[in-house]
Amino acid sequence: MDFMTSLQISSSGMSAQRKRIETISTNLANINTTRTAEGGPYRRQSVVFSATHVKDSFGRELETAMKDDVREVSVTDVVEDHEEPKMVYNPEHPDANESGYVAMPNVNLMEEMVDMISASRAYEANVASISATKSMITKAISIGSK
Repeated sequence: MDFMTSLQISSSGMSAQRKRIETISTNLANINTTRTAEGGPYRRQSVVFSATHVKDSFGRELETAMKDDVREVSVTDVVEDHEEPKMVYNPEHPDANESGYVAMPNVNLMEEMVDMISASRAYEANVASISATKSMITKAISIGSK
């Protein structure tokens, strides 16, 4: 694999994790939103990733040589969780039903924080991969200039 393909794969991973972190942030910001424009409480969202073939001039040759094993990450969709909202008894809340229950978002703070840490670490791993690739490029240039 050439250096540019390595950088392309790592940067696609960074972009995917950035989108994941943005989605988690939205979930956390709406953890208490009981009324949305669509009606009802906010529904948790999650990112769907897929592996796509690396496409460039060298990529086509590499695809043939490695039988489609080299792939990059792409975000294919952000989907809404269809889990039922949590019903919380709070008769004073403006969105309470006739029984006094409020439909709260299906967002779990602990789950979102664990996902945030995981996305953060995955982003950092891609940064480390780019740094290692840059170091290899620098070494290759210094060897070639001697």
